[in-house]
Amino acid sequence: MPDQTETSHDQPPPAAAPEPADPAPESAEPGRVTDVEVVPFVLGGRLRFTWRGLIAVGALLGFSMIPVRGLFRSPGSSMEEGFMLVFPRLVQQGKIPNVDFLHLYGPGSLDALAGWYWIFGYTLEAERAFALVQNLAIIFALYALTRPWGRTTALGAGVVAALLTMTPIGLAALAWHGAIALALWSTVFVIRARNTGQIASWAIAGLLAGLALSFRPDVVIAMTAAVLVGGWAARRTAVRPFLLGAVVGLIPMWIQLIVAGPVEVFDGVVIDPVVRLRPGRELPTPPSFDQVDGALQAVAEGVPPYWPLPAMSANHQLFFWFFSVVLIAIGVPAAAWWIRRRHGANPLIDTLLVAGVFGLGILPQALQRPDSTHLAWVAMVSWPLLVALITHLLRGRVGSGIARATVATGAIVVLVLMLVVSPFYTYRYYLLQARVSIGDLPLPFLVERDDRKFWFGNPEVANALNEMIPDLEALSEPGDSLIVGTADLSRTVYSDVSIYFLFDDLDPATYYIEMDPGLADAEDSGLAEDIEDADFLVLTNFWSGWLEPNTSVKRQSQEHNQAVADNFCLVGQYESNLLMLFERCEGGGGISGADVDGIYPVVPVPEELAD
Repeated sequence: MPDQTETSHDQPPPAAAPEPADPAPESAEPGRVTDVEVVPFVLGGRLRFTWRGLIAVGALLGFSMIPVRGLFRSPGSSMEEGFMLVFPRLVQQGKIPNVDFLHLYGPGSLDALAGWYWIFGYTLEAERAFALVQNLAIIFALYALTRPWGRTTALGAGVVAALLTMTPIGLAALAWHGAIALALWSTVFVIRARNTGQIASWAIAGLLAGLALSFRPDVVIAMTAAVLVGGWAARRTAVRPFLLGAVVGLIPMWIQLIVAGPVEVFDGVVIDPVVRLRPGRELPTPPSFDQVDGALQAVAEGVPPYWPLPAMSANHQLFFWFFSVVLIAIGVPAAAWWIRRRHGANPLIDTLLVAGVFGLGILPQALQRPDSTHLAWVAMVSWPLLVALITHLLRGRVGSGIARATVATGAIVVLVLMLVVSPFYTYRYYLLQARVSIGDLPLPFLVERDDRKFWFGNPEVANALNEMIPDLEALSEPGDSLIVGTADLSRTVYSDVSIYFLFDDLDPATYYIEMDPGLADAEDSGLAEDIEDADFLVLTNFWSGWLEPNTSVKRQSQEHNQAVADNFCLVGQYESNLLMLFERCEGGGGISGADVDGIYPVVPVPEELAD
């Protein structure tokens, strides 16, 4: 994004907004900026292009893009990235979330990706390009929010945001990143409107907030809190345009409520993730000190990427990173409130307060499942803001003539903190993908079928899929139906949705394309009936070693495995039963995937979860 400058030097402005060139009219509200040409965009200034600004923006963009070539060819999350490929395709075909397939979030991201695929093509590269746009929108929103403290501070905050946004989950077009990008830009316009009183800025803020909620309704607390803090003083003029914009931004949700029905939407977006799914996905808070709790992280740490510096073990990093995330999420808005109370309101500290309140509002993500992904999802907002807070506090001590080196102190402090408490989940993956980008490391393992491709990190998994693809192609015809699931369907801990993407000519035969513990494997979930109607099953032992300290280790209903045994025959076994192909047959073959030993061990149920 273009830079907005107010001085000819790379220094933060004074604590309060600069004095306007002409006296403010007597009717101006206290604290409102009236000369929009001398302040950053977030405080009401107009967009201005300068060489120094372009250099700062270019440097941040360059840093963010260094690992991108590697990220475009990195292993994807087979379920999460898989369903951001498959679900929008189903929407294009007229299928309805919460009616035809399980979807735990809002419809906005699916609608956006459906349109994106229509324009740019239904490919993995198109999906990852969309993810890149989302990530850059987060990074530059935080640049804009911290720009009032100077270009150096904003650049440092952007680098912190890039490390927390680009690498922990790679380029997957997840709804969370889209929602945070939209919500942060809504916050930018809330602060801008607060300082200028512009009706248009309030309307844009509302539009972006509504779109954010259509992507992820669970950002409603954070978004509402930020809007109330930022707009309360101007509520008489702000309410109508903001709400009008929000109503328009929520159009995807209104349409979803009409076509799916309010009961189905509430059940799928609220009851399923909050009530039914939570026991099988939550992790201990705080994280365990002596082990990595998350199954996916434990797999990743089995063969960890190279890291040249001394560091704590992965489980210790997660433990200390958790407390750092909580303290900073609380500390940034608390410090801003304390400074405001002690020294009075001004546009800079109000910016930090409003944005910090939003960062605090998303903290529940880290509390309910404190793995590296969810910790990064919270830190990506509050940690860049900490850079601005440190700069603000230092400027108060040494005055407005603060040197560039001191301006950089905030970024240095946060970057060093990340190097201590979370290097494996930030710097290490940045280094890994940067090395892949320049050809210093080999590519991961590619699985292709026609113009469809997906990258995997495990050679045995890739081999199994590559061996299975021609067999399923030979047996099936376009329009046949397929279910992909775990070998033991009484433990639907994960699902390789990417296989549906590879076989786009086959129809998903189940509501549970995404499979989660407590949902698909529950008694009377409907999965058994879906199995009875399917033509083919692809069942995997990829996740048979899944072990987390929650109810996902418990076996649920056996009716789904019985449906396999009664209606299907095993026709293909790959990589020592790492993957199995079943075809519908009269009377069934009498065995299910759970009856065939795979190369991954069966998970013993801990005694405390056995009942």
